[in-house]
Amino acid sequence: MTSAKTSVRPAARASVPGKKGRLLTGDRPTGKLHLGHYVGTLANRVRLQDDYDCFFLVADLHLLTTRLENLAEIRDNIREIVLDYLSVGIDPRRSTIVLQSLVPQTAQLQLIFSMLVSVPRLQRVPTLKDVMRDLHIQQPSLGLLAYPVLQAADILVVRGEIVPVGKDQASHLEVTREIARRFNEQFESVFPEPDTLIGEVGTLPGTDGKAKMSKSLDNAIYLSDDAATVTRKVMAMYTDPTRIHPTDPGHVEGNPVFIYHDAFNASKGEVEELKERYRKGTVGDVEVKRRLAIALNTFLESIRERRAKYRPSDVDEIIVAGSEKARVIAQETIELARQAMRMNYYG
Repeated sequence: MTSAKTSVRPAARASVPGKKGRLLTGDRPTGKLHLGHYVGTLANRVRLQDDYDCFFLVADLHLLTTRLENLAEIRDNIREIVLDYLSVGIDPRRSTIVLQSLVPQTAQLQLIFSMLVSVPRLQRVPTLKDVMRDLHIQQPSLGLLAYPVLQAADILVVRGEIVPVGKDQASHLEVTREIARRFNEQFESVFPEPDTLIGEVGTLPGTDGKAKMSKSLDNAIYLSDDAATVTRKVMAMYTDPTRIHPTDPGHVEGNPVFIYHDAFNASKGEVEELKERYRKGTVGDVEVKRRLAIALNTFLESIRERRAKYRPSDVDEIIVAGSEKARVIAQETIELARQAMRMNYYG
């Protein structure tokens, strides 16, 4: 697992003294979130609340670019993701949780932005190529092809200044920066050119030892799993395949059970003791897993407690309130853009 260290250039911060820079990031509502999401992004987002004016976007319209089936599941997925946000410590009193489809000004801004970028430029976006390859798409829909433009509208409709990305993903933001720059040069300066908040995205293998934890691979421990489910999944985890007997010396490096211990066991002394004994063959896999289950359930205890405080109606109210706040900012942005373009014909 890698740690989530971040750095940002000074230019990314808000120009108003004492004001936090506005940050936007989010997720598509494909399903509930798991420990891999926590290590990869959620833990860092909780910390970012202390330094930035955070907007967390549930991007349901982006989901439609690659998934038009089972749309009835999306509402439940939206609630689950927001509940996961709240349970890990994202605080709606300090941050804004927004549902993309509840901010119609985003689509209006996307239309304006679509006049400022060419089709060949969009076809060169690396992430679009990756999605088409992974999903075996030969001819992308207009919606999929234009997803970088919608992404730009998501960020700039709230005049976002900062977007967290992994160190190998900085190019993802280039279309947004190009669109903002072209608009400002052609009309008036309305939009910030958002900067990247570059960090090392932590990774966590699946319970089966595969590099990625995911719902589709059925190798995930979810933030919403109860204690019994977590214990069952841990006891079935992949360990060292070369170790046949509990008394055989085992490999700690690359062993998923110990990767999880390093990530979630608060007792580093216990972890080091288990590693030493495992290498010597004086502790078995069952005991190592049993202690991991205890450590994981201890880690998840506060998450479960926060989760239990929210009713579905509470979650809905938070989504609606955050989206309303975003709409107010978005409408201001649209008015500024129309004024810059001399399209405010009737006020």
